[in-house]
Amino acid sequence: MPSEVKTSVSDSPSLIEANGRPPLRIALFGFGTVGSSVARILLESKPEGLEITHVYNRNVARKKVDWVPRSVVWSDNWEEVLASDVDVIVELVGGLNPAGTWVRRAIEAGKSVVTANKKLIAYHGVELERLAAERGGHLKYGAAVAGGIPVIPGLEQGLAGDHIRRMQGILNGTCNFILSRMEAGAEYPAVLAEAQAKGYAEADPTEDVGGFDARSKLAILMRLALRVIVDPEEIVPEPITSVTAVDFSYARDLNCTIRQVSRAEEVDGEVAATVGPMLIDLNSPMAWSRGTENMVILTGKYGGDVVFSGHGAGGHPTAVAVVSDLLALAHGSRRVAVPSAPAKIGAEFEVPHYIRFTVIDRPGIVAEITAALARERINIRAIVQKAGYPANALPFVVTVEPCKSSALKRALAHIAKMDCLLEPPLDLQILE
Repeated sequence: MPSEVKTSVSDSPSLIEANGRPPLRIALFGFGTVGSSVARILLESKPEGLEITHVYNRNVARKKVDWVPRSVVWSDNWEEVLASDVDVIVELVGGLNPAGTWVRRAIEAGKSVVTANKKLIAYHGVELERLAAERGGHLKYGAAVAGGIPVIPGLEQGLAGDHIRRMQGILNGTCNFILSRMEAGAEYPAVLAEAQAKGYAEADPTEDVGGFDARSKLAILMRLALRVIVDPEEIVPEPITSVTAVDFSYARDLNCTIRQVSRAEEVDGEVAATVGPMLIDLNSPMAWSRGTENMVILTGKYGGDVVFSGHGAGGHPTAVAVVSDLLALAHGSRRVAVPSAPAKIGAEFEVPHYIRFTVIDRPGIVAEITAALARERINIRAIVQKAGYPANALPFVVTVEPCKSSALKRALAHIAKMDCLLEPPLDLQILE
């Protein structure tokens, strides 16, 4: 059985006062859900060696709260905050710009940075870490992947002695919430509206449901786990928006459910990576993940499988990871240098596939599909058709034996020309 690592917060006593060091002066850049949670934890738990001195936010007057001490400086001028005597900038706004400018300027000024910005770290993390090492600061981003689950510290330290060959997991809490609710019978539009109302999804949910958020997180984990630096743009994500209730019905017949999964592994010396909705066997730990939970399964050459699981979304779990990074800096944590090398994504996963067709029924459909698959030397595993659907909108499923995605795409491109199809076939990998 894989071992499981749960989230935790260090409760070791600080040696800051004993060592005579002044507390780290902290500036929060962003006082939204996560930023306010970080402030709550720091002010309520009062960890030694950490002091909030500044809060930066656009239109900062609307963000002021009476539970933050009057000694804290509220500002809407980020340059003034960077020019102050703060030691650490905590960037919690996200995105490449203007957050990238703030982080770079802070590092260039010799300050340390703690961030939850997965996109910035995925695209520019290597460069920024190199700059921080040159300028004597630190860049920590334990909150960038899986919220409060200590996956990144686990890879940097706890699993550094292993050789990780494969990783897979659920990295986006919004998609997991949507798909686990759909598994229970809800339809996508209603669940998306619920996720937006609960604050799990943005007004424009494309980053989440399109797989782009998970792609950034996967690129970060690939550098730390597989020790490869990849361009996130090389990972082509598949959206969850094409998954419907009928797919969950068919998945149950196959003893599976559907989750958005991020995968990467070494294949014959090359790297394969993908993000998208996939069928997962109900006996898999990932099938047990519900709501906004995240899960990462790492497979090492020596240590076998290790599972990290817990709440990956929300203000408090993410803030826990941010505060943990701050405590590490306060305790004099040294930079963890993870050796990695640039790599291209050139390998393919060779796995079974689930293909759902929706057609206007007529004779010869299965024969045409079978012929197109046979031309690519793809073997059919099963054909499943549920009763009770009208002939003018008939959904049925073909599952195929393990094959390369490129071969299946060629076959589906030919099948897509069939006049009976009401929509493009839905192709989902099956994790066994």
